[in-house]
Amino acid sequence: MPPPFNSRQKLTSTVTQQQILQLLGQGSLRALFANHLGRNATQDDEDEEDESGMFGYNMSGRRLRRRRKTQEDSQFPPIPNPEGRKLMASGKFGTEEQKRGTLRSRKKMAYRTMMRELGLGSPGSERSRNSLIAHDMIPSTKPDTIINYNARCYSGQFSEDGNFFFSCSQDFKVRMYDTSNPYRWKYYKTAVYYGGQWTITDASLSPDNKYLAYSSIRPQVCLAPTDPDNTADPYVLDFSNTGDSRRYGSRWGIWSVRFSGDGREIVAGTSDHSLYVYDVESNQSVLRIQGHQDDVNAVCYGDKNSPHILLSGSDDATVKVWDRRSLGDGREAGVFVGHTEGVTYVDSKGDGRHVISNSKDQTMKLWDMRKMVSPDKAASIDPQEYMTNFDYRFSRYDESERTINPHDCSLVTFRGHKVLKTLIRCHFSPPGSTDGRYVYSGSHDGSVYIWNLDATLKTKIDILSATRNSRPIEDERFVDRWDMSGGGQWSTIVRDVSWHPNAPVIAGKSTLTYIHRSSSSIIEQF
Repeated sequence: MPPPFNSRQKLTSTVTQQQILQLLGQGSLRALFANHLGRNATQDDEDEEDESGMFGYNMSGRRLRRRRKTQEDSQFPPIPNPEGRKLMASGKFGTEEQKRGTLRSRKKMAYRTMMRELGLGSPGSERSRNSLIAHDMIPSTKPDTIINYNARCYSGQFSEDGNFFFSCSQDFKVRMYDTSNPYRWKYYKTAVYYGGQWTITDASLSPDNKYLAYSSIRPQVCLAPTDPDNTADPYVLDFSNTGDSRRYGSRWGIWSVRFSGDGREIVAGTSDHSLYVYDVESNQSVLRIQGHQDDVNAVCYGDKNSPHILLSGSDDATVKVWDRRSLGDGREAGVFVGHTEGVTYVDSKGDGRHVISNSKDQTMKLWDMRKMVSPDKAASIDPQEYMTNFDYRFSRYDESERTINPHDCSLVTFRGHKVLKTLIRCHFSPPGSTDGRYVYSGSHDGSVYIWNLDATLKTKIDILSATRNSRPIEDERFVDRWDMSGGGQWSTIVRDVSWHPNAPVIAGKSTLTYIHRSSSSIIEQF
């Protein structure tokens, strides 16, 4: 017969029972069995918060530190985002894989490729299989090609057919490449912006690939032929010219330009808080919209097949939609409200419905034109009320000061990237090479972020590691001699990214910095 418990044994037993009951009551079974699973309970669980909000205990009896929910955690929708999941299942953003039985569950890419090569299945299943294969054709971090320039590279894009690529740099040069073979680029021509200010801010290729329009912080846009045999100087399109004695002044510059779907017009976003529409054939501006309270950093057309719908993103933290058929009262057709700092870029899916925007509030948002805020309601909302007005060029964004706009009408909010130092851009992934499945953005931390539509991160391409020390430090053009002993630190900012429309190739445009001076590169990822 076992001896009876003494008082000390009874107290110890009672405490142990209380601890176990508390662990079970708090849903902390993981901590209870941590030692059995060979894990360090203290290290893994010290930041876990239990459901009751009380402190828990690890297996050694030590109290676990409570993880406090930050304001940021509670302000944003959950991830995966339910609205994004609906879009992924709708078929509007690529093929959704069907969930089947255990024996016919999700197939691996190798299996699908084998089935395609063998030609097995119906034409419909083959189309679906090809789309699903495209989902996994994500470029790797290891670069195939690095093209170094002697100036910062600000932007660049593939043509819609993938046969052409251009890049814009701070030396006021636009370099053109033949990319008909996406794995073997051929440089063939450079166009120059004479008399530009600071840098080439943007460029847009005409739908027929024959002309490239590029801008600087001036009212003039240069129009250069892309034909390698045409060596003529670029045409100058003066956006301040209205075709009569009136002019719009000359103390403003252009931040963004886009060709219309038919190639007849170019829309520009400017530093005088306006949008301008320029008719290429008549060689004059045909429309000016003074619709924002700050610089218009980004513009685009909402529908590839129509020039009527315009979109603009501004430092006043709004994205506005303009219908040129109903501009009698000078007001927008609707407003996308939700960003709490300036908008750096706007991209349209081209379907007349879905839009994404990047912002200095360190978020990217997906919008639906059917859910935009009406002009009357927008007039009653003051975006300044939710802005911190931090200087993104020099300061870090303080998440503790973030205030969510209660009128946010966006569908999905994407986070993780850094929008600092420069106007970082975002895009929809192309339907050809990715089945239109993703959205992606550059980042201040030297990475390319690729998200699923439900705001989960598909992958992150590390451009910083890929380009580190790609410039020899003894190159006197890019290293300050007096600071050589300091060691310096290699860094890069991915300002723009372009995904090839038909191949798993991404070109990232970045500024590379070693010690104090800057150079730039195009990084081609396969």
